[in-house]
Amino acid sequence: MTFPRSAILFDLDGTLIATRRLYMEALADALEPALGVRWSEADILRHRPRAERRFLLEQVEAHHADAVLERFYASYERRHEDDFQGVYPGIPEMLDELRARGRPPGLVTGKSRRAWEITVPRAGLGDFAVTVFDDDVPAPKPDPAGLLLALRRLDARPVEALYVGDSLADLEAARRAGMAAVGVLWSKKPHEVEPFSEAGRELGARIIHRPQELLALTEA
Repeated sequence: MTFPRSAILFDLDGTLIATRRLYMEALADALEPALGVRWSEADILRHRPRAERRFLLEQVEAHHADAVLERFYASYERRHEDDFQGVYPGIPEMLDELRARGRPPGLVTGKSRRAWEITVPRAGLGDFAVTVFDDDVPAPKPDPAGLLLALRRLDARPVEALYVGDSLADLEAARRAGMAAVGVLWSKKPHEVEPFSEAGRELGARIIHRPQELLALTEA
């Protein structure tokens, strides 16, 4: 089985690059002075963060907002050397092959443009046909606004498009946009694999273990 592929769009964090540890530490750094306590990864994940700016602003009073955001971006940049775990194996080769086939990938992410500008020179992912950030949309995934905006910019129809992501919000956003979806497992912890796979299939997504599998799904 292959998917339509006039537009192949990707989530970023957890799909192309490994930033879980980086985000957990930078978010905790940003919130600690405002909350008076340092949140653990479990504390942060309990609030289901989907876009760093929105998540941070939801946790603090308005008068803390600017300081919290500045602390986050300062920490996010400072911690890259130790906590950014790089690009997942096989991702650069998969993206290059899509470009070689004339299927340049697009990016639709809950990351802010400012955070992307910190990460992009360190990631080496190459060019994207379109990039849509949290700054560009009224609501985060699973709202499909970012995906639909990317398709408009590419002049592509949802029925001809594919979205690749690592979260159920990604897969639900694709479903709402009328796109095919692929869920990836390479960023999952062992106990997360089966629940994500089952829930993803219920949303109609194809689940893959390795980036190379995507190439087989999108063959001409």
